[in-house]
Amino acid sequence: MKLLFRILSVLLIASPAVAFAKEPVKPATISVMSYNVRYGEAKDGTNEWLYRMPANIMMFEDQKPDIVGMQEALEYQMAFFKEYLDGYKGVGVGRDNGKKEGEHMGIFYNTKTLKLLKWGTFWLSETPDKPSRGWDAACYRTATWALLKDKASGNKFFFVDTHLDHKGVTAQEEGLKLIVSRIDSINPENLPMVLVGDLNVRPDNPILNPLNEVMKSAREVAMKTDTGVTYNAWGKTEHAQTIDYIYFKGFTSCPVFEVVRKPYDDRKFISDHYPVKATLIF
Repeated sequence: MKLLFRILSVLLIASPAVAFAKEPVKPATISVMSYNVRYGEAKDGTNEWLYRMPANIMMFEDQKPDIVGMQEALEYQMAFFKEYLDGYKGVGVGRDNGKKEGEHMGIFYNTKTLKLLKWGTFWLSETPDKPSRGWDAACYRTATWALLKDKASGNKFFFVDTHLDHKGVTAQEEGLKLIVSRIDSINPENLPMVLVGDLNVRPDNPILNPLNEVMKSAREVAMKTDTGVTYNAWGKTEHAQTIDYIYFKGFTSCPVFEVVRKPYDDRKFISDHYPVKATLIF
């Protein structure tokens, strides 16, 4: 009887640990995208914005990124996405006057998975807090940033979207340095950070060296990656190149990076850039 009592006591003590053992926690993930939508006023014939609009929505409905940084979107393109991207909200200002004029560095996020906490825009110039053109740039250039919270895990992270100048080498170099320094200043808690954009330089360009020292390129470190070009030049292969990026820091890993080449609405190209997409794990 004493032996039976001892066995039952052991089982009663052990059973709560078994009964209430927690299931393994799945790692928190976010899906991020960078996408140059192509300037809406460009004279591209059958590739003009009017004809590509439905395909763009179809891409987002299929890919379902948690957050995307857009480049080259004009005010009416931003308005189009705000109206037809179901479940998404967007922020950004026109680079020419800080309101509606000019191209936007737009950030769109899935409201089901992410909560926007705050956001802002700065100019890539010697006077970053007001609309201005920097150094030898051909155009005004900006970066839009946002602080967000992942609703599933409660984790916070920063997201930055930019588009470096296409001509000014000094503007490219100094603009990227400014972004790197601003990343530190807006993130005193050293939260995870994502930087996406059309950087207008190839991966081997030394202009990227300062960025490579503080962040990781998803293309380079993803467990499953994609080495395809990102600027498709509407199929003119002699002009195609890789200039679109997703960088990150503070995340534990990047399982997948891909160039989204899938056609939508029977259109081989939904823009002159392919979207690039990565999965990041907190």
